[in-house]
Amino acid sequence: MARVRKTIAALASEEMHGRGYAFKGDSLAANYLEQRYASMGLQSFTAGFRQNFTLPINILDNRLLLEVNGQTLQPGVDFIAHGATGAGAGDGRVYQLDTTLLLDVDAAQNFLATKLRNTVLVVRQRHFQNLLSLPEPFRAQLATVKAVVVLQPGAKVMATVRTEQLPFPVLEVLEKSWPAHAKKVKFAVDARLEQAYKSQNLIGFIPGKLQPDSFVVITAHYDHLGRQGKTLMFPGAHDNASGTAFLLELAHWYAQPQNTPDYSIAFMAFAAEEAGLLGSKFYTENPLFPLAKIKFLLNLDLMSTGEEGMMAVNGSVFPKQFSLLQQLNRQHQFLPQIKSRGKAANSDHYYFTEQGVPSFFFYTLGGTTTEYHHPNDKAETLPLTKFPQVFALIKAFIAAL
Repeated sequence: MARVRKTIAALASEEMHGRGYAFKGDSLAANYLEQRYASMGLQSFTAGFRQNFTLPINILDNRLLLEVNGQTLQPGVDFIAHGATGAGAGDGRVYQLDTTLLLDVDAAQNFLATKLRNTVLVVRQRHFQNLLSLPEPFRAQLATVKAVVVLQPGAKVMATVRTEQLPFPVLEVLEKSWPAHAKKVKFAVDARLEQAYKSQNLIGFIPGKLQPDSFVVITAHYDHLGRQGKTLMFPGAHDNASGTAFLLELAHWYAQPQNTPDYSIAFMAFAAEEAGLLGSKFYTENPLFPLAKIKFLLNLDLMSTGEEGMMAVNGSVFPKQFSLLQQLNRQHQFLPQIKSRGKAANSDHYYFTEQGVPSFFFYTLGGTTTEYHHPNDKAETLPLTKFPQVFALIKAFIAAL
């Protein structure tokens, strides 16, 4: 567990820049994983364990500023940039829109009749998507605003990364941080859309001693959200340094000569999960060995807790294997429960399942100290409550398979 915490701390450190696209954080993490794979003696299908690919990505790596009525709001606490924000800077008067334009004739007429060139449009989250899908002439009028502020309900901001860019700056602000009588806004956000950003999956394997042509596959995404501006970073300890550390611990175990598995085991650390499962999608379209050779795949994401058990996505899709998992858990009393879900496109197992590969996606349940897509998702906050028990359960499951 000391090594696990050291791994998570390294992946979630300032030096990794949140393992995103600003300052090449994902590539720095890939270098770290390559060194760890090599130190354990994993074998590689490619040079340096890398499967290179490109993706479009919106990168926010310089300014991020928002002032309302002369008051500076705090990035990551009061506001964040929308993942698909355009770039821009300036100031403008507030034009607040509290309705859906296509359902409110008076508001629509007023919106079309107002000169918006020196305005910052303020909308609530529930109206924002409707705004983006407006027909002409609303679309042309919207393009004249200086920026859009989207007011978010809830207690915390939650960031995303996106593969496209909107034609205007978009800042997401907590409703509780927005002044009741906002009149004037000053903002600055730098964003650039890279159409062919270079990233990489990291893939190593251990040959099986009895059936080396058959594979059990362990996957986890190592990327996260990176930075917005120079000062706001999303460390991504729970999501998903925890799952990446779990993958490395399994690799370390099976790399020991006394633990050589019967089937080969491949370890796949995917990039660009946060951008839409793009690393794993690329792999299933360009496999390094036939997908039909995969007997089972285990995807690990959000592995920091466990006091309330664990979820198995696809548990109901593969009932025979889920029954085996439940039997092992009852026999050894590893976890208080293992819950089951159906198919879901919520992590890197998805495209494998779509290609007919039997797969589970595991994430742990419980815990009040973990954050999600937030700057406070830090290594020192993770409880890792049932990490050893989940580790023992997965080893037992692989042996039973």
